Amino acid sequence: MPTRKVDVAIIGAGTAGLSAYNAAKKYTDDILIIEGSKYGTTCARVGCMPSKLLVAAADYAHHGQQGNDVFGITYAPPLINGVAIMQRIRKERDRFVGSVIESVNEFPIDNKLEGRAKFISANELEVTKEDGAVEIVNAKRIIIATGSSPSIPEFLNAAGSRLLVSDDVFEWYDLPASIAIFGPGVIGLELGQALSRLGIKVAVFGKSGELAAISDPAISHCADIEFNREFYLDLNAETANIRQEEHGVTIQYRHREKGMIEEQFDYVLAATGRRPNIEFLALENTDLALDAKGIPIYNRYTGQCGNSSIYIAGDVSTDVPLLHEAVDEGRIAGANAARSLRDPEDIRAGVRRTPLSVVFTDPQIASVGQNLEAIRKGCNDCYAIGEVNFEDQGRARVINKNRGLLRVYGEQGTGLLLGAEMFGPAAEHIAHQLAWVIQLRLTVQQVLELPFYHPVIEEGVRTALRDLNRKLRTGVSSANSCPISPE
Repeated sequence: MPTRKVDVAIIGAGTAGLSAYNAAKKYTDDILIIEGSKYGTTCARVGCMPSKLLVAAADYAHHGQQGNDVFGITYAPPLINGVAIMQRIRKERDRFVGSVIESVNEFPIDNKLEGRAKFISANELEVTKEDGAVEIVNAKRIIIATGSSPSIPEFLNAAGSRLLVSDDVFEWYDLPASIAIFGPGVIGLELGQALSRLGIKVAVFGKSGELAAISDPAISHCADIEFNREFYLDLNAETANIRQEEHGVTIQYRHREKGMIEEQFDYVLAATGRRPNIEFLALENTDLALDAKGIPIYNRYTGQCGNSSIYIAGDVSTDVPLLHEAVDEGRIAGANAARSLRDPEDIRAGVRRTPLSVVFTDPQIASVGQNLEAIRKGCNDCYAIGEVNFEDQGRARVINKNRGLLRVYGEQGTGLLLGAEMFGPAAEHIAHQLAWVIQLRLTVQQVLELPFYHPVIEEGVRTALRDLNRKLRTGVSSANSCPISPE
């Protein structure tokens, strides 16, 4: 059985794995990146990019209809060409994937190996190729960057061949007439609203009362009301029965207004989260400590699993499953793994950025810094909340985007801005604005001293911060008043 010895082996050529490869290359050329599936990354193939292409098509259709009653401009009802929509999505998706593959093709052939890897020991991998051939890889350092896959609850298997995961959506030739989506998370809400705006009957079912990265109940309540204006959404759905029929899936559930009903849909989409790809790694053959879910316990600032020669990065860690976080985690793990070859003690803490997540619905959802749940766990009365409702915000009314709520959280005593949650217009831009000032550790007062133009939606941020500042014991009554002493 052929054996290859390398300095660093990386399992997975997704976003985190490619980032780890580029970081490790600064210290050694003796690297092997192992991929058991297709090159192209989750983001490009089935995640960020194709989903935003679908959202873009839906927004284009929606905006034309929206103007009829508000702006006095009448458009003919849009003609939804599902075949053309899906054709563009696949074409652009393939272009994004192609760009990733082109970059991988530039790697030296000796640095790549295609096959499924599993651990034999802490420093040995058995890689099974597509043709069944097996190669042993002996590596001084190993980075696990195997990503994640859709998770499907057992009860949804009753939908049979009509059960889909989000990956399947982007392979459609045409749009269906109806779909039931289980899981009001990021994927479920983005796809659900987009498909609804493209003329598809949509129902979205949740079971825990939670909504797409929102922990603040006031924000969640506001979003729940708004989404239900467009499609059926139940965050605490009671589903009695799911059965596959000849032409679809029948779901028996308790409707929020009609009571127990039966309704048929063309498909059921499981948007119920993702699971780390660890089941084939044979981690039991290592000495790694694992958590309750079987994931290696590691240092999120170094990527190292305990004091071992194994590192972890990206979605497989389940820390923060977002592309920009996967890039950072891969860079940190790759640099530490390769750098420690020279000096085992030279393992450095990498910079972890202020948490930032965005859901591309309309209105958008954003969470920045510490969310309300995390803050409440940390203390009972050491924080204050400021808010702005966008219903009467000037620019939002002008452009007919005056829906939603922004809540900002500050720390009593220091006056630091801790975080924010938002459902409203331009959330993707406001979230960046807030993330930057939080990472710079600015106080609420200091943020209020920064410029705000008029008339812009960002003036709503100032309104929320002024509200927060009045409630902070070390704050000031307005942006122009003098500081007051703590109580």
